[in-house]
Amino acid sequence: MSTNGDYTVRGTARGGFVRGFACTTTEMMNEMQRRHQTWPIASAALGRTVSAGAMMGMMLKNERDAMTIQVQGDGPLGQILVDVDGQGHVRGYVENPAVDLPNNAQGKLNVGDAVGNGLLNVVKDLGLKEPYRGSVRLVSGELGDDFTYYLTASEQVPSSVGVGVLVAPDASILHSGGFIIQVLPGADESLIGELEQQIAHMPPITKLMERGDRPEDMLRRVLGDELEVTETQPLAFQCHCSLERIYNTLRSMGKEELNSLIEERGEAEVICHFCNEAYIVPREELERLRDEARA
Repeated sequence: MSTNGDYTVRGTARGGFVRGFACTTTEMMNEMQRRHQTWPIASAALGRTVSAGAMMGMMLKNERDAMTIQVQGDGPLGQILVDVDGQGHVRGYVENPAVDLPNNAQGKLNVGDAVGNGLLNVVKDLGLKEPYRGSVRLVSGELGDDFTYYLTASEQVPSSVGVGVLVAPDASILHSGGFIIQVLPGADESLIGELEQQIAHMPPITKLMERGDRPEDMLRRVLGDELEVTETQPLAFQCHCSLERIYNTLRSMGKEELNSLIEERGEAEVICHFCNEAYIVPREELERLRDEARA
């Protein structure tokens, strides 16, 4: 499914010692909100994770590389799962999309309490025998801080992550996006402090987007006019589910379970977690799959 307005940019500055990523994910988030009927807090949490994932996906070296981000908090939202690949395809969901909490002390959506305490896990499939796995404790549940900590602690790159989502009164997504700034090995120590000052004085992401800032503009606010944009990648919501994958899943249940399913229900309804599409498998197909399945 095309989402023409969403994209990520990558750029460098300060003699190549600083790299930055920024994105807009508004259209993708409207698609996910529509499919999953997320309430505002769930939209904010999912959108922040989607934006971080979209930018981290641009760090993948090959188009076939893929990454799964799992936010496992003990708050009412439950698990947040986002998949991204090296081509800018993104999909995601939140376990409990209908969560409502009072606003936080700043009068904003209380994403931190909705996510709770737990883990941020990242699994990268880089085409090797074993996937790369990284995991850190959630430091705030607000997610921008958590991705900052993950990149700095687990991937050993001093980073700053800013992500934001603005939800309309009708629950649609007005703006969703973010940035990542990273200081690479060999940079002068003073550079980190200088960038921290720049970021600290920036307005919130959604304020910048309301003013019309594009991803490139967000990076220039931190890195100045010396920013060199080196790559632009379109982003699109895309799910990998298909009827054939559903058939494979059902076959893997084995003859006995499929027999029970046929006797009890006569058909199967399988709903994809990521896109909420429902697949109805009629009795004759279940019988065929049963005959093909292993005992």
